[in-house]
Amino acid sequence: MDEPFLEINPHLLIPRSEITFRTSRSGGPGGQNVNKVETRVEVLFNVVHSPILTEPQRGLLLDRLRGKIDSSGNLRVAAQRSRSQFQNKEAALERLTQLLRSALKPNTRRVKTMPTAASKVHRLKKKQRTSQKKRMRKILLEREE
Repeated sequence: MDEPFLEINPHLLIPRSEITFRTSRSGGPGGQNVNKVETRVEVLFNVVHSPILTEPQRGLLLDRLRGKIDSSGNLRVAAQRSRSQFQNKEAALERLTQLLRSALKPNTRRVKTMPTAASKVHRLKKKQRTSQKKRMRKILLEREE
């Protein structure tokens, strides 16, 4: 928790100063603790105005996380599972890290492969069945005329 940076990948370290925390009362069971202690933690990271992000990174994040970014450009992640504010803070930071990692991961290119021998045979058999079906229809139509 004391680290000054949040490591997303080897090429991106986000300073803790760019991350904002908000606390509020958590819902659900917990008795008096829920009613008086602000244990729910919301982590905000402004994707639009962050100087640490490159333009390609910013574009990727805005595209891939568009449903999680609000109109002011903040990426919001909340945690409220634990009764401890500290644990919820750690959980929210971990969730933010995973979200950013997955959004910044490049798409893997599809490796083209050759069709297998079995798939070729299957395709040809299917073509033969279709051809046979059409031939039979044609014969039936000719008989009706």
